[in-house]
Amino acid sequence: MAESDKNEIYLSSSPHYSIPATTRQVMLAVIAALLPIAAFGVWLYGLPALVTILVSVACSVGFEAAFRAVTKQDIRTGDFSAVITGLLLALILPPSTPVWMTVLGAFFAIVVTKEFFGGLGANVFNPALSGRAFLLVSFATSLTKWTKPFSGLDAVSSATTLSFVKPGENPILDAGAIAAKLGLTSPPEVYLKLFFGQRAGSIGESPIFLILLAFLVLAAMRIVDWRTPVTMIATTLAITTLAGIDPLISLLSGGLVFGAVFMATDYATTPVTPSGRILFGIGAGLITGLIRVAGGYPEGVMFSILIMNSVVPFLNRLIVKKYGWVKPVKPAAAKEGSGAQGAAK
Repeated sequence: MAESDKNEIYLSSSPHYSIPATTRQVMLAVIAALLPIAAFGVWLYGLPALVTILVSVACSVGFEAAFRAVTKQDIRTGDFSAVITGLLLALILPPSTPVWMTVLGAFFAIVVTKEFFGGLGANVFNPALSGRAFLLVSFATSLTKWTKPFSGLDAVSSATTLSFVKPGENPILDAGAIAAKLGLTSPPEVYLKLFFGQRAGSIGESPIFLILLAFLVLAAMRIVDWRTPVTMIATTLAITTLAGIDPLISLLSGGLVFGAVFMATDYATTPVTPSGRILFGIGAGLITGLIRVAGGYPEGVMFSILIMNSVVPFLNRLIVKKYGWVKPVKPAAAKEGSGAQGAAK
């Protein structure tokens, strides 16, 4: 067959990006950004956190390879997408999550949420968040048990900061009252402890300083777009501040920063246009803030991102990105150009 007769049209799932980095390189960069956060979680919560991370990653890779082998598809574990899904799932789980629940969550994230929809790039919902949502609605008690930092194998159940500020009966909305509740001397001490991860929570949501550092590096490498995380966080803080909650407490508590940086920026489940990403961030922040203020759960990041995932196809159709389209020259500019040419003649 002659070269001109070959069909050189390639079809693939969205999103469609043209960047110098390969999928493998992008995934490795994200893994490198997540590893210090994972290591901090292991240091903070001990062996249970390490077991959860290892089991989640191993099962995610294994389930993807097994499913693709059974369905006679190419086994592409070398792109490391399953590793990221497993790592992200582990980092948004409590350290005390039973091993069998972690396995079940990895199965749901990889097989049901990702591979059933067509694999990498074809999934509608964020796989790691979907796995956690499945576990939360199925085993709410286990998924809301938080481990006190540095308690090791003898895990001690501890309340989260968000549980203090949740509006309801006797909420604690300012840092001074929270400092007294925690036996600290002043609000700045509360802020520092939260910023440096000295609190109960999911394995990877605590070290805000490491998450922000990862965001700056990934944004500088143009692997993540700053628009969605910034607008999501800003909108959440606006809603919770209007409700009377200390904005720094709201920022440094829960999984807001981790979710905004690593979950809301997922290529396959976020809009392709800059304006679409801003709307995505505003919507996710609005839902997060409303759940934190008036919902039944103290945290709303997971549900807000999953809800906005379902809106992404609509946003992509509403705000279309025309690939290869060049903005036409304005008539005035064209007239000036012709006048200049006439004068030169």
